[in-house]
Amino acid sequence: MSRLKLGILGSGYLGGIIADAWKNGYLDEYELVGIAGRSEEKTKSLAEKTGCRPCADVDELLALKPDYIAEAASVAAVKGMAVKALCAGTSIIVLSIGAFADADFYEEVKRTALEHGTKVHIASGAVGGFDVLRTVSLMGDAVSGIETRKGPKSLKNTPLFEDHLMTDTEGTEVFAGNAKEAIALLPTKVNVAVAASLATTGPEHTKVNIHSLPGFVGDDHKITAEIKGVKAVVDIYSDTSAIAGWSVVAVLRNLVSPIVF
Repeated sequence: MSRLKLGILGSGYLGGIIADAWKNGYLDEYELVGIAGRSEEKTKSLAEKTGCRPCADVDELLALKPDYIAEAASVAAVKGMAVKALCAGTSIIVLSIGAFADADFYEEVKRTALEHGTKVHIASGAVGGFDVLRTVSLMGDAVSGIETRKGPKSLKNTPLFEDHLMTDTEGTEVFAGNAKEAIALLPTKVNVAVAASLATTGPEHTKVNIHSLPGFVGDDHKITAEIKGVKAVVDIYSDTSAIAGWSVVAVLRNLVSPIVF
């Protein structure tokens, strides 16, 4: 059986995880045909390491006619690539889910995929459990929420940061609202909120609470979907972004596996 053609968009740390997984035999059903990234040096280095073509941009990557593009770059990269790839017959795996906080763009992507028979696969990133969250939300009028715990340093350069957070001795709730409000306030830092709200009750109906905890390292995300008689809780802690890169590998493996999780 011929292998599926795979392209990677993003030549940084997360793109490197996907490329290394391919090189180490985790994705034998795929032929890695090209890698595109912002850094010419990193792109060439990663392409040389894996024996594929370094691409200057998405257009050059799409010219290789990949069956799938795995995105591990940025929200801006998704917005510049998604519609173009789907129109070209290439399905995509998206890690920078924050791109879909733009409702108009989200609808355009869905419409384009339907028209061209292509798919958008949302990687779980730093969280997961989308299957059970969607299941509960389909069963009735669900209530959904996300509670996130972070260290104060990770909130720097956001509207939520205040100097006192660095010297507080107790935890502080720095945001309470819905996912739509969180997205508007923190457009580049809410992949989890976007993903969880799309999987459950939508951005306007998904509650979001963010807490700053002194000395806390990493991120802890607790996502809940609940109806009468059923409650699903997904609680994932990580102090490394590597889990996001490996979530793309998991999607790619699932796409070709006879047993689908």
